[in-house]
Amino acid sequence: MSHTIRDKEKLIARVRRLKGQIEGIERALDAEKPCGEILRQLASARGAMSGLTAEVMENHLREHVLLPETDADRQQGGKELIEVIRAYLK
Repeated sequence: MSHTIRDKEKLIARVRRLKGQIEGIERALDAEKPCGEILRQLASARGAMSGLTAEVMENHLREHVLLPETDADRQQGGKELIEVIRAYLK
């Protein structure tokens, strides 16, 4: 069973909180709130996204690189993680 399926409810809850943060930014912009307040909300949303990304990446590393059943699965898991890291760092 994949870690994203096993942790599905927890991950969805984090995405929903992130969605709420993004909607809060939209409301703040619409209400013409001061830029300092908007920047704080942006930083908070960015932190939440980074935290979610780190959690999924860590679980991918554990399940698909460190603990797979075959070397072919380990190679595939490593390849996927490398692609994600390159995209993340762009």
